[in-house]
Amino acid sequence: MNFVMKAALGGGPPDVGKMLGGEEKEEDPDAAKKEEERQEALRQQEEERKAKYAKMEAERESMRQGIRDKYGLKKREVVEAEAAAAAEEPAAGSLTRPKKAVPAGCGDEEEEEESIMDTVMKYLPGPLQDMLKK
Repeated sequence: MNFVMKAALGGGPPDVGKMLGGEEKEEDPDAAKKEEERQEALRQQEEERKAKYAKMEAERESMRQGIRDKYGLKKREVVEAEAAAAAEEPAAGSLTRPKKAVPAGCGDEEEEEESIMDTVMKYLPGPLQDMLKK
């Protein structure tokens, strides 16, 4: 009796309608068509947005170019390319070539160890220094 009351009030299990001979929900045959239209609308909106921002960027670039022309400035890419080319060319009349950087950890490791040992030896008392030197 409790089950019948819950089913009548809508508190029963979701399959109660099927058990009582109710119809199953059929899928909408137009659902695929609607989804396709929705996807096409989204694609169209995205294309419109990209076109709008491309137009805005073109307007900004023309304004930037006007300012560059007015004040005799160069584009950042051109300035960076010129600086890189100048750095690659050897200096005219230079007697020395640029030195290559030595990577960290390369070099005489023994010298580093000796300097550490010398530092430690300075802080030890005299008798311990004599014992370690032997």
